[in-house]
Amino acid sequence: MWKLPIGIEELNQEAIKLASERHDQLTKPQGSLGLLEEIGIRLAGIQGETIPTVTPCAVVLMAGDHGVTEEGVSAFPSEVTVQMVLNFLAGGAAINALARNANADVHVVDVGVKSDIPVPSETSNRLWVKKVRYGTDNMAKGPAMTREEAEKALQVGWEMGSQLHQAGYKMVALGEMGIGNTTASAAITAVLTGRPVQEVVGVGTGLSSQGVQHKIETIQKAIRVNSPNPTDPIDVLAKVGGLEICGLAGLILSCAAHRIPVVVDGFITSAAALAAAKIEPLVRSYLFGSHQSVEPGHRIVLEALELQPLFDFSMRLGEGSGAALALPVVQAAARVLREMATFAEAGVADAAS
Repeated sequence: MWKLPIGIEELNQEAIKLASERHDQLTKPQGSLGLLEEIGIRLAGIQGETIPTVTPCAVVLMAGDHGVTEEGVSAFPSEVTVQMVLNFLAGGAAINALARNANADVHVVDVGVKSDIPVPSETSNRLWVKKVRYGTDNMAKGPAMTREEAEKALQVGWEMGSQLHQAGYKMVALGEMGIGNTTASAAITAVLTGRPVQEVVGVGTGLSSQGVQHKIETIQKAIRVNSPNPTDPIDVLAKVGGLEICGLAGLILSCAAHRIPVVVDGFITSAAALAAAKIEPLVRSYLFGSHQSVEPGHRIVLEALELQPLFDFSMRLGEGSGAALALPVVQAAARVLREMATFAEAGVADAAS
């Protein structure tokens, strides 16, 4: 079993108590900001500070390719992974626009893209090349990767989290890119939750009903061929996962160890979060669900993680789009604690006066 370099701790209960008390003193009826108050209080517990700080923010996109695309489980060819990474670096994707909206920096990590990325020199500082291998093997025929490779990809994510911490980032949103990764995520979800494959499979990039059925059968075959152990999340990641999913799981664990809140995006990043939570259950308290994807497996994963999504806009793009869209809401929860006046400060009579 992969060993966490640094332990993950429970949330700071004293900070939670003080933040809750401060909320009750702010110029509003107690509890009137609902979930926004809960978010701010949990941020306080994560950071161990009564008034949390969640800027600057980073959006981290892990990228990797999947050998299972050989089975025709995606509407797009695997070459799109490299093309989209270049689009991210050029600033032209949806995630770039939404990250700019949240004033967040975008970092792209190549954990396992199947070819080298021809990065223009002017964007090279936005790409972290941490390639463990050039894409996974076809999990319908055997393990996607070795356990050692899965652990190396987890380590890539762990080290990325440490670097973000050292750079002073206070919040991280998760993103991904990898044609075929909804197939891997569905396999991971089915194994770790025990739900039937047909309940967790969706259209992904836009499959027909016939394509969805083929995807279901491919995942069932992959699980049958590899027999991943549901009590060993790293075995599951190695046999039916993806390099970028491993990287995301390691990043989540690292952020939690450094007391950095993590905003989860859609199905793929949530599957990574589920794997991380199976490695270390304490990580759940550091996660915020951003949105409810239309992918059926996403609801199942969110339920398993006990995460309440902030909104449902019928999104299924990935890239971290939902997480970036949620960042301003989480930022707002922190600003309320920091910037609102108390009844005493404002000279306003409270309900007890």
